[in-house]
Amino acid sequence: MAASEACVSGHLLPLASVLDSFRGAFDFMLHQRDSVTGGGVQVGGLSAVGHLAWTQLWVSALALGVSFAIALPAGLILGHRGKGEFLAVGLGNAARAIPELGVIAFLVAFVGVGLRNVTIALMILGIPPILTNTFVAIRQVDRGAVDAARGMGMRGAQIVARVELPLAAPTIMTGVRTAAINIVATATIASLVGVATLGKLILGQDTYGVDGVLAGAILVALLALMVELGLSAVQRLITPRGLRLQRSASRA
Repeated sequence: MAASEACVSGHLLPLASVLDSFRGAFDFMLHQRDSVTGGGVQVGGLSAVGHLAWTQLWVSALALGVSFAIALPAGLILGHRGKGEFLAVGLGNAARAIPELGVIAFLVAFVGVGLRNVTIALMILGIPPILTNTFVAIRQVDRGAVDAARGMGMRGAQIVARVELPLAAPTIMTGVRTAAINIVATATIASLVGVATLGKLILGQDTYGVDGVLAGAILVALLALMVELGLSAVQRLITPRGLRLQRSASRA
């Protein structure tokens, strides 16, 4: 009996420690406190943490917007023409292996620190999934629908806008969602080049303590979840009703 109670107690102690850590992180988000370094410096609180979260979201949105503006037209053109698979898929996959810290270090030497540096680095992270998914989505559009549109007298741009793009939208949005999650999670590195995001908390344990680090990590995860849910809703809205019915029938 004593051994059993000791075993239960041994399991409860780590759980209590985890709960205390989360309690401390949420307290850091809600209330100001003295920094670890002291000196009367106040850290944490809704205002300061909210500002960092908003900056991270803004930087991510900017990088995602630039990535989308570059990758979507390129993927549409290459996919419609049926050419450039190596560029859209091969180089897209290769670009995912580029280390973002290496890109930032390279850009610091030629561009300098600041928002432009971070946007370029995160843009490089966001382009591959959007470009690849757009190309693949356009190539997977039913050729019968494309031929029918061409038979009705539609030209290339009209076919892309009225037939291929609506039918490819769900797959394209999957790439956008992937890019958005990658960018939001990686935007913490912006703090390394003078743009204060949640990475300032995650990388600043000497100032903000363990509670600050955990608070930053929790907020990054919540932002990523919020972005994922928002883009999922957009994906459902722009998916043609016929495709939704077809997929529901396939599942049934």
